[in-house]
Amino acid sequence: MTLGKGAPTSKPTAGPRFAALPAPPGKIVAVHLSYESRAAQRGHKPAAPSYFFKPASSVAASGSDIERPTGTELLAFEGEIALVIGMPARHVSIEDAWSHVAWVTAANDWGLYDLRGNDKGSNVRNKGRDGYTPLGPGLIDARGVDPAALRVRTWHNGQLVQHDTTAALIFPLVQFVADLSQHFTLETGDIILTGTPAGSSVAVAGDEVEVEVDAPGAAGAPTSGRLVTRVVDGSTAFDPMLGSLPSVDDRQREEAWGSRTAASLPDTEPPSSALSPALRAKLLEAPVAGLSQALRKRGLDNVSIDGVHPLRPGAKLVGTAKTLRFVPNREDLFRSHGGGYNAQKRAFDTVAPGEVIVIEARGERGSGTLGDILALRAKARNAAGIVTDGGVRDCATVADIDIPVFTQGGHPAVLGRKHVPWDVDVAIACGGATVIPGDVIVGDDDGVIVIPAALAEEVADAALAQESEDAWVAEQVAAGHPVDGLFPMNAEWRARYTTAHGDAKA
Repeated sequence: MTLGKGAPTSKPTAGPRFAALPAPPGKIVAVHLSYESRAAQRGHKPAAPSYFFKPASSVAASGSDIERPTGTELLAFEGEIALVIGMPARHVSIEDAWSHVAWVTAANDWGLYDLRGNDKGSNVRNKGRDGYTPLGPGLIDARGVDPAALRVRTWHNGQLVQHDTTAALIFPLVQFVADLSQHFTLETGDIILTGTPAGSSVAVAGDEVEVEVDAPGAAGAPTSGRLVTRVVDGSTAFDPMLGSLPSVDDRQREEAWGSRTAASLPDTEPPSSALSPALRAKLLEAPVAGLSQALRKRGLDNVSIDGVHPLRPGAKLVGTAKTLRFVPNREDLFRSHGGGYNAQKRAFDTVAPGEVIVIEARGERGSGTLGDILALRAKARNAAGIVTDGGVRDCATVADIDIPVFTQGGHPAVLGRKHVPWDVDVAIACGGATVIPGDVIVGDDDGVIVIPAALAEEVADAALAQESEDAWVAEQVAAGHPVDGLFPMNAEWRARYTTAHGDAKA
């Protein structure tokens, strides 16, 4: 290995995969998001560092192969600067932190995005696999470099794809050491992976990825040398009887590849189906009964979500549909699809302002399809409401949350008793009605109705006109007139109504 002048020396005490290190690390701590360029790419900038652990068994030497498991597609590289702790650090200050770092080297923090959702942020399986933390090949003496003047570069099949310096970090390297030392002792040989800049992307079998860390402004321009990893296809599949299976969606593809274009996805998200303020105001005023009548006059009679009622009487619901589908519980499918970042969690995490989460639960009331935590999440994202033809847990608490929820009723059981969360943003059946994403959903004490988006304005106007007419008829009945000929109005009463309301239309 290559050591800077005066660097401490020690021979590896384990196998060849630790060849670049003075000793096998006791722990590897990795930073989630640390470069301004990466934060800009992801669309959010953290206020403080956050971390995850990687096992020492994931360490590999330069020149190693990395396996992309059978049935997966999103193995992504992340070129990083690795810090190797030289003496224990516990409650150290930022000013003293660098003295506890002995060496700097290159790292590739590989991750399998197919398992990212299942890990829910822990990164245990998607980043902890054997060989997923190659390090080296040489060490740079930390005493001879400025921690604010290091550079990391990554080449994918010979093309430079990542190039950034520690001057562009959101948090300085010394902050990671000081911060972590507040919580536990950083021991000699421990490694901190300090995050990756923009440019990380997906690699496939046959690809070669190289990472180099250097200090171009320091005396002698010390370098780690190029850390080389080659991608190969694995030969073993995941056992569905043991744990959740890999799965991907377009969000994971976009983040793994680095952009929608690189992932061969459409340049933009589908156009929003959000209601205009004027149309929303009309629908808030229009009763569901009137909307149902207007739809029936237009040949649509199978648009009622039957059997659902508001948890809080008097609630009015207006929004566009975001759909979530549950299938009947089957134990092997719940093991593969029920845990991790499943379809239910994705629906509540991605619901847009003004959308209604509509859940297909097949009318099965034998378990809850959401509870207070998910209702709070929907409220935090400014969802318009929730409709489920299944049950709701924590009914009293959910009813107190300021978001309209329509359901078959309460049930204390968790999801897995009856359902497997299966898919989002697809056509579903809820309470006997077909609902597609973007449909307009309106609910009140009479129930919930589904309106095709293209008809919403026309139907709202017709329902409000009918509501005005019905109010006038009620006045006449209250004044003592018989309903015969008045409800519905015959020609004589229609003429009177027209005279009273000018050009009002029925």
